[in-house]
Amino acid sequence: QLQASGGGLVQAGGSLRLSCAASGRTFSRYVMGWFRQAPGKEREFVAAISRTGGSRYYDDSVKGRFTISRDNAKNTVYLQMNSLKPEDTAVYYCAAGFTITTMSDDFGDWGQGTLVTVSS
Repeated sequence: QLQASGGGLVQAGGSLRLSCAASGRTFSRYVMGWFRQAPGKEREFVAAISRTGGSRYYDDSVKGRFTISRDNAKNTVYLQMNSLKPEDTAVYYCAAGFTITTMSDDFGDWGQGTLVTVSS
């Protein structure tokens, strides 16, 4: 089970840190990803991280602004979001899977989502 938190309202240029806590003892076996869905749009890939954290992947729209990380001892994955833009406004979801991929269908377990709103 995945529990995302850390969303909120922030002004453009600001920062937020999302967290996703996973229950269970097999967290380190999973590739973790963050996706987002803006109103009226399809869910899109944001970032993914390998089991050990040694490999990280980002969508071009967030590269250089967002950082994904994980702490396997705490069963938690993070998304540090800096230089936020109004177009980053969305519900952010964490997800667990077995393959590094940008495709949401390849992630089998999903958190409930946390809303990020960036005002201009």
